[in-house]
Amino acid sequence: MKPETRVAKLALEDGTVFTGRAFGASGTTEGEVVFNTSMTGYQEILTDPSYKGQIVTMTYPLIGNYGTNPEDVESRRPHVAGFIIKELSPVTSNYRSNLSLHEYLVEYKIIGIEGIDTRALTRRLRIRGAMRGVLSTEVLDNAALVAKARGAAEMLGADWVKAVKPDESYAWAEDAGDWKLGDVYRGDGLHVVAIDCGAKQNILRNLCERGLKVTVLPPDVTAEEIMSHRPDGLFVSNGPGDPAVLDYAVRPIKALIGKLPIFGICLGHQLLGRALGAETFKLKFGHRGGNQPVKNLDTGRVEITSQNHGFAVEGKSLEAAGGIITHVNLNDKTVEGFRHKDLPIFCVQYHPEASPGPHDATYLFDAFIELMKTKRPVTGKRLAELQRMRDK
Repeated sequence: MKPETRVAKLALEDGTVFTGRAFGASGTTEGEVVFNTSMTGYQEILTDPSYKGQIVTMTYPLIGNYGTNPEDVESRRPHVAGFIIKELSPVTSNYRSNLSLHEYLVEYKIIGIEGIDTRALTRRLRIRGAMRGVLSTEVLDNAALVAKARGAAEMLGADWVKAVKPDESYAWAEDAGDWKLGDVYRGDGLHVVAIDCGAKQNILRNLCERGLKVTVLPPDVTAEEIMSHRPDGLFVSNGPGDPAVLDYAVRPIKALIGKLPIFGICLGHQLLGRALGAETFKLKFGHRGGNQPVKNLDTGRVEITSQNHGFAVEGKSLEAAGGIITHVNLNDKTVEGFRHKDLPIFCVQYHPEASPGPHDATYLFDAFIELMKTKRPVTGKRLAELQRMRDK
């Protein structure tokens, strides 16, 4: 099914307005306008809960050529507030596809716009920073759209975790192929409790594929509830919004520091930093894409990583809290990973599970298993050894 010809407009808070063609659902939506530089993986991006509250721009010009399918999802449904592309592929060609991108967005009531200059939009966001925006197929008056954009909620200070977190605990069963409740486990290995702030499916899959029992809990649980599951380790997931307002998620992590080995990814990295006493701050336009260069300070090697975040941990406050910076972003030198000098804690800002993106950093899941077994601080030397083993 091809989209009917409809006008759509995107307005930014700085007064810029783009006019294009609508696809997907009709209506009006607002959010923080950001860009992602991945060439493929648009369905994984759409369904990543970390994009809650954001209108996502794809910088690759042709999107939708392989359609969508029920397998390549990172959660139950799309979470983006809106979707911006240069050109919607008129042809869907893939044996696994069951819906076109247009049909998929219609089904989940997501508004899309094509036919605008995404290079100009991306350049504006890089120069001025991520901005509030409004995307509409029904309000086409430029002044009214700009006014709505300026009245939209800020991402700074926003708690979007509450909109994507699970309502109850569940166990991840990879062999079941979907989210499942109850005691269904694959393997008989170590037991991990994962705090789900908006976890991507492929993170849980990576844990499960290594023979781990994975019990997933919402982030507003108590430390006592976590310990009642008798876990061997604690994992803290990715998720949307500003970590500075997530005190309810920081509280149980802080209470378990020194009691459990802990591994965090993305928002989990930020929450662990705050639990130790570090500060976080908002990036100008964030890191989103599958080609972000990260330097491992222990080995000197550069990993090409998948990322999606708009906040970061402040380095000096992290080091003052006992953190050792292990990874930095080569584009802006921000912290991309740290370990604790005395405790079995480490985390990364990027996504070692990728989906979409390269798999340079999947060895970090092996490092977490070793951390749970030894219950000792991970060393840079050992991380380098695990990385070499994984490369083979």
